[in-house]
Amino acid sequence: MNVAVFLSALSTIAWVGALVVIGFSIMRAARGQPVKAASGLVIGIIVLALVLTTASAGLVFIQPTERGVVISALVDGVRPEELQPGLNWVVPFLENVVTYPITRQTYTMSIAPEEGAIRGDDSVEARTSDGQIVRVDASVIFSIDPDRVVEAHIKWQGAYIDNLVRTVSRGVIRDGVSQFGVEEVVTSQRFALMDAITENLEESLDEGGLILHDFVLRNIAFSDEYADSVEQKQIAEQRAQEAAFVVEQRAQEAEQARQVAQGQADAAVIEASGRAKARIIEAEAEQEALLLIAEALRDNPDLLSFEYIQKLSPGIQVMLVPNDNPYLLPLPSLDGNTVVPTQ
Repeated sequence: MNVAVFLSALSTIAWVGALVVIGFSIMRAARGQPVKAASGLVIGIIVLALVLTTASAGLVFIQPTERGVVISALVDGVRPEELQPGLNWVVPFLENVVTYPITRQTYTMSIAPEEGAIRGDDSVEARTSDGQIVRVDASVIFSIDPDRVVEAHIKWQGAYIDNLVRTVSRGVIRDGVSQFGVEEVVTSQRFALMDAITENLEESLDEGGLILHDFVLRNIAFSDEYADSVEQKQIAEQRAQEAAFVVEQRAQEAEQARQVAQGQADAAVIEASGRAKARIIEAEAEQEALLLIAEALRDNPDLLSFEYIQKLSPGIQVMLVPNDNPYLLPLPSLDGNTVVPTQ
């Protein structure tokens, strides 16, 4: 409890006490009893009540989150300097104080009935550069400039929210939206729109003695007709994307099949080339073997006959005839059978 409130409470108690003493004095006088002592007590209490009332009317305590504007009958209506936080003195009964908060305040304009400063749909209806109507939900976070409270009081008389914040904000939002197309305000140029509104709103509030701390673009809603057209466009784009995906998938499958076929063809070529090389190597080996055999026969004419004899079955008994006779004569059979000669 500050001093001003305490003195005001004491003055109230004093006035109540004075009334009680006065009533008691009247009762004594009605009974014919002396009231001289009571009269002196009444006068004393009244004087004390007047002093306390005057003191409480002259002392004003300003909270740290406030500034005071002194409305005075002694100067030009308003003191030029605002009252700072703490205990301040004003001329009783000739000056009174109007306090203003300097903390941040939020003013919201919303399409939702329970969210805005005004009940019901309080969003800002604006028209884009291409003629489409949108509804903008926004919040303005601001405060009164602590060094310009007197100026703000003179300009707005306490109605700075309705006459400045609300009015200017709605106008600035409409002007900002009108600079962009309907698709831009919700896509590529949304932040540019916010920056433009913030810059213009900050300048306008500053002229009125307020400080803009932040502008929040909460939501942008379209008309029902445009929302339907956007939905149909999105459906068409989605279908086109699906068709393009199918085409791309088929192209990838065809490319994959082509690469498989190419791989198989390359494998066949490599296999055929390998077989051809193998046959060439085999032919070269046979040729080399034949050359070696021919050279051996040339140097050893009887080698062929020797090889011929070596190939005969071990069970056959033959006799070689001299003088290069090609006939094989039978030998006497050991078991009594005759061996037929072979040519």
